[in-house]
Amino acid sequence: MTPAGAARRRLLAAAAAAALGAAGAATASAGTAPFPSRTITLWVPWPAGGATDLTLRLLAELAGAHLGQRIIVENRSGAGGTLAMPVLQMSEPDGYTIAQLPQPVLRVPHTQRVLWDPIRDVTPIIQISGVTFGVLVRTSSPWRALEDLFAFARARPGELAIATNGVGTTPHMVLEELFTACGLRYIHVPYRGTSEQLLAIESGQVMAGVNSTGFAPAVDSGRLRLLASFAGKRSPRWPEVPTLTELGFPLVATSPYGLGGPRGLPPAVVARLHDAFRRAMFEPAFGAELAKYDQDLAYLGPADYGRWLREEYERERIASVRLGLARPGA
Repeated sequence: MTPAGAARRRLLAAAAAAALGAAGAATASAGTAPFPSRTITLWVPWPAGGATDLTLRLLAELAGAHLGQRIIVENRSGAGGTLAMPVLQMSEPDGYTIAQLPQPVLRVPHTQRVLWDPIRDVTPIIQISGVTFGVLVRTSSPWRALEDLFAFARARPGELAIATNGVGTTPHMVLEELFTACGLRYIHVPYRGTSEQLLAIESGQVMAGVNSTGFAPAVDSGRLRLLASFAGKRSPRWPEVPTLTELGFPLVATSPYGLGGPRGLPPAVVARLHDAFRRAMFEPAFGAELAKYDQDLAYLGPADYGRWLREEYERERIASVRLGLARPGA
């Protein structure tokens, strides 16, 4: 074979190899399983058995049916509801790891040093709901109004012990606002979740508590008394209970929450997750579950939810500075 023929054969062989490689790549791309092709994990930063855990378990079941894949719930409680953030930060942005984003994730970076950032490290997926908070005492308590707590704090400074569901949570921040406004002090007793906190109030381990409407069954059954709520208006469920605004404190706190994924989640995956959870949110079964805890839907899509997260992050920074809770350099 002449040198020219050998060269021509080599060129033809290289072209054929390139063509085969391109065909193989196209076949592999076409054969890639569409999202989702396996189980998704939803991280809930609260203990199992609380109101948020139970409602999100139902939502995960309903959304999983729309996705054609199971969504399992994993609990990682503690640190005021922020322990799912390191999970998101370290996870691949493939849609198989998502988490609930409670209000404290927007607050804690301003009050203590953390390695994650709720804006930088999160891809917003959907906002779901908000909660009703309230001040609680056991039914045998002589206190029947919020002013009774303040009167005790005035008469016996430093003795009033009030429980919340964690340092830096919305109940904790609202208590700081209330007692600062009144020039009073209290002892803050943080708990990891709703169930153990309600037990502490009911058993008299603490004098009062503030929590979200996971307390509803305990109030409805007469085990606890609700003195005031943090909602914008009175609840039809407890029409006799005043709001903080009615009592002269211009505070409304509902702690809207939603779901997010790791930074860099592809838009197509975000859309698939959003659509499934949105359909699940508006199913009657989920609405009925929220109603058990006096909660309403508060839907926002990815863009609007992302905008709200950024704005709320700045509001939390301002609040932490105003209350003297901001960490140095924040």
